[in-house]
Amino acid sequence: MAQVTVTEQLLLHQKASPMATGRFTMLLNELILAAKIISREVNKAGLVNVLGFTGEINIQGEKVKKLDEFANSVLIHRMQRSGLLCAMSSEENADLIEIPDKFKHGDYILIFDPLDGSSNIDVNVNVGTIFSIFRRTAENGPVRLEEVLQKGSEQVAAGYFLYGTSTMMVYTTGDGVHGFTLDPSVGEFLLSHQNIMTPEDGKIYSINEGYWNYWDEPTREVVSYFKSSANTQKKPYSSRYIGSLVSDFHRNLIYGGIFLYPKDHRDSKRTSGKLRLLCEANPLAFVIEQAGGLAIDGQNRILDIEPCELHQRVPLFIGSKNDVLKVKELYGKS
Repeated sequence: MAQVTVTEQLLLHQKASPMATGRFTMLLNELILAAKIISREVNKAGLVNVLGFTGEINIQGEKVKKLDEFANSVLIHRMQRSGLLCAMSSEENADLIEIPDKFKHGDYILIFDPLDGSSNIDVNVNVGTIFSIFRRTAENGPVRLEEVLQKGSEQVAAGYFLYGTSTMMVYTTGDGVHGFTLDPSVGEFLLSHQNIMTPEDGKIYSINEGYWNYWDEPTREVVSYFKSSANTQKKPYSSRYIGSLVSDFHRNLIYGGIFLYPKDHRDSKRTSGKLRLLCEANPLAFVIEQAGGLAIDGQNRILDIEPCELHQRVPLFIGSKNDVLKVKELYGKS
């Protein structure tokens, strides 16, 4: 059976659209090349000096890992020179990343988390790159922050690269979800998971239960529902929590389940949730909805939230449709 590369898949979709110019395909190809470079370095972690901290603190108040910095710099370097973007935003950068005048400008905006789960790098746990792509709303001139702060429903594409036992790319352009696995022998991402659909009812719940004492009562009720036998499957869900969002999400996407990161009162930073709306929640929400699942902040659809700042945080409940609807029901009662 012939193997389909991600480029071939993109070109097929491009051919089917009379409005396609090929620039979006070029943009994803540049992103894919950056991910291959990051994957190569992740696979050498421990053999070269890319483990540990840099000594810097990022905009989120988190210690920056060396691989974090490497992944961020690779993405910025390659994507600034693509001639396809007008601006970028990274989890690691406080402000909007502009495209220097010396490079050609395009019509797309790229938002990314360069290395999600990087706190697990030193212990060889899966990490990933999450990306979100928008089209700018103005025709010319400098990019305004308002153009970047678009609702998730306006995304033209989103997905992630997962660096683990194999390197995978999972993405959607609003027409289903497809997964590709990197074949290192040929250096190409080959179609391995076509038209991914997540089960409507899951069997897994993923949450850090160490924060139980910091949650409000409705959140404890939600978690208790999945742990008890008084749920739709009449037995406790399996607890699976890696602590790397993209890894937990990917497992639940394939097997069915729900990932939960509620707000808590550990400190003032967590009262609105921990995960970032633009570079984490929005892209994964776009993927899960295209795969038949749902993503909410407890009550509201993630993709309908109007962003008001670049690094806005939100609670996130994402996964199998009926599991997420149950969360909404239980929060609604309160």
